Amino acid sequence: MNQEKLGLLNQWNKNTLMETLEIVFTELGNDYLVGTMPVNSRVHQPLGMLHGGANIAFAESLGSCLSNVLVIPEGKAAVGTSINSNHLKSKTDGVVTGTAKIIRKGQTLHFLEIEITDENGSLLCHCTMTNMVINRQINK
Repeated sequence: MNQEKLGLLNQWNKNTLMETLEIVFTELGNDYLVGTMPVNSRVHQPLGMLHGGANIAFAESLGSCLSNVLVIPEGKAAVGTSINSNHLKSKTDGVVTGTAKIIRKGQTLHFLEIEITDENGSLLCHCTMTNMVINRQINK
């Protein structure tokens, strides 16, 4: 079942920022979602390091998709209202892995934590995110 949901999540990426950033969702659990994003010149800032905005876009993509997986069965959708990030370490190439976890799943708000790590497991970015659950279905 989760493999089927992962396939659907990766299909949602078509023609979106997630496709542009080459984000791929790789693992889905009851309260978490894992994905990867390559680090190359497409996501660099002028000093040749991973752009903080790319980290945030990656984190928000993970957090929003996880919330949506949880509320779609209820005929609802989730949209991001707030994201806070701390950039802790730089990265110039390779692949980063992000893990979004639900901290609190309320009826109208979800609170999540997203950690982005490198291939060695070093923490590069830590984010918290709030999503609002709305009465609208995803049109994909």
